[in-house]
This record gives sequence, C-alpha cells and structure tokens, in this order.
Amino acid sequence: MKGLDRIGLCGGLAAAACVCLVIFLGSRGFKHFDLALTHYAAAIVFAAFAVSYRYVVWLQRPPTKRYWVRGWLLFFRRPLANSLYLIRALVDSFATQRFISRRSPIRWLMHFCLSWGVMIAFAITFPLVFGWMHFEMESAAPNYRIFVLGYPTNEFSIDSVFGFLLFNGLNISGILVLVGVVLAVQLRLQEPAKLALQKFGNDIAPLLILFLVATTGLGLTVSARWLGGHGYSFIALAHAAVVIGFLLYLPFGKFFHIFQRTAQLGVAFYKRAGIEGTQAVCARCQASFASAMQVADLEVVEQELGIDYRMTGAVDHYQQICPACRRKLLALNQGRLLGREVSSFDFVVSSSDPKIVHPAD
Repeated sequence: MKGLDRIGLCGGLAAAACVCLVIFLGSRGFKHFDLALTHYAAAIVFAAFAVSYRYVVWLQRPPTKRYWVRGWLLFFRRPLANSLYLIRALVDSFATQRFISRRSPIRWLMHFCLSWGVMIAFAITFPLVFGWMHFEMESAAPNYRIFVLGYPTNEFSIDSVFGFLLFNGLNISGILVLVGVVLAVQLRLQEPAKLALQKFGNDIAPLLILFLVATTGLGLTVSARWLGGHGYSFIALAHAAVVIGFLLYLPFGKFFHIFQRTAQLGVAFYKRAGIEGTQAVCARCQASFASAMQVADLEVVEQELGIDYRMTGAVDHYQQICPACRRKLLALNQGRLLGREVSSFDFVVSSSDPKIVHPAD
C-alpha cells in the first residue's frame, strides 16, 4: 500500500465540497433541506468523494490518460461538429443503448430497464434530498405546487396524469429495476459457462443490492396504500439501509463502470480520427493495419508502462509491424532457433538478446 493518491484525494475532496455547496445554495441556506434525509445526503457526499477519487486515479493510468487527453484534443479541433457527434453518442450509449442491442435484444432490454430505472430514481431522489425541490398544497386541494430552488413553478392536481407520474416515479423506476434484475438472472442461468465464472462481489452483489432497493421502495407504497401503514417504519429503515449501502458501493464495485462509460465517449472521437487520418504501414509487408496516431500513442504508453519494444536496425519499434507479420515472425524465429534458414528480409530474434527483434543480417 502506497497510501492515498494526492491528486485523487484533491479531486475527491473538491467533489465532496461541491456537493455540499450545491446543497447549501439549492436549499436556500438549508431552509428547504429536510433533516430527516440527512443520512441520505451524507451518503451522497461520501459517494461523490469516493467516485471522484477513483475516477481521478483511473484517469492517471497511462492508457486512460492517453485516450482522455487525445480525446479532448480531437474534440476541440472541430468543436461544433464534434458537439453534435457527442450528442448522438450520448443518445446511443445512455438513452437508447444501441451498442448493446447488437448483441442480443434481451440483453438490451435488461440494460435499458436497469439504466433507466436507476436514472429515474436518481433524477427524483437527489433534488428531494438536496432540498432543491419540494411540494406545497394549495388552498384548492388536492392541488400541489412545485417549488424548485425555492421558486414556485407550476401547479398540478394530484389526480392528473402529471401528478400520477410524478408521485409514482420511484415506483415506476423500481418496477423497471426489478424487470432488469430478473432478465439479468435469466441470462446468467442460460449461460452455464459464464455462470461458473461469476464472482459474488462483482456479479451477484450488484443485482442483490438493486433488488433490495427496488423491493423495499415498492414495499413502502404497498404498506401505505394497501396495508394501512403496517410495518412502514421497519420497511423505511430497511430501505434507507440498502439505499445508503448502494451509494457507498458505487465507487468500489461494478457500478463504477457507469462513470467510466462517460470517459469512453472520447474513444469514439479517437476511432473516427484514426479512420480519417494517416494509416500506419507495416515495415515488413507494407500493408496498412492501423492508424498512425494509434501506433504512435501505443509506443508512448508502452514506454510509460516500462515495456520496451524498441528495435535495432531498419525498424524502430515492434509496433510498426502488423499483427499478421508478427505471427509469421514467431514461426520464423522459432525456425532460426532450430537451425533453419531465414530469408534476408525477415526479422529474427537477436542472438545476443532474445528480447530484441531486428532485421536479419
């Protein structure tokens, strides 16, 4: 253990401070902050710190850092066109998740239900917990008025479609999450090979947490509407415990890929620029096999990771050889070690250092 990363620690503290600041400002100096929701707010502040800390540490890794920096540089080359492209990528990756639909319709439906269920729950819960939004009953009951950041907005009837969707938004999100969890379990049971590789902390625990959050949340509605409030206090306590557990689990488990996914949008710019840009040519067969930008970045990343694939002779680096020729070189080098003849234009293992590959003399 080397201790906490200083840059990551600064990023985490800054994120936590920003959350506290927006709670203070959005609730008008805690005027509209509900003290009964303090434990939720504290969990969100900790989650913001931990997620930001891990995110900053993750961005410092050489491969991630290279993609991150290169993605922003490519974005600002054509900011207007790239902004439109980014919007389309956000729609495909987060709203419709079309990239998963290519694998399986059931898998797409599972991810769609889980992602939208969680996003709807966050969109409703966070403003309420932060004190950004609250409701007040008007004199003409059963009408309510929404107050956002302390300012009155539209008035609606609790019996209207808008009122029904608003007050049942968390129930709708809970149903979506349950459908997604059921589909996820079904997919795992249908693939025994993958089921054998499942790990509790990374594969089972996330589904279990989502299941408990959804069932306890729906249990509150069932208790209030059909059971006359019987068991409501216990269900509310259990729901608070699992929701806080979910928030604390965000930075450490599989849910962290939600935040990683946003950084991966830069990969789309990278791939498009690679296709449109100059292509790297294999030093052996003279065929193009990747973008020159990607090959150059890969050489830099390998050097930062302490991997030295530099070569002596006509070729400067092993990455300048295409994958097909690398497989051929493996057979040629094995033949040379066995005493077979090698053509003068092929690359062989150095007799002085087997780690270095260079053109044959």
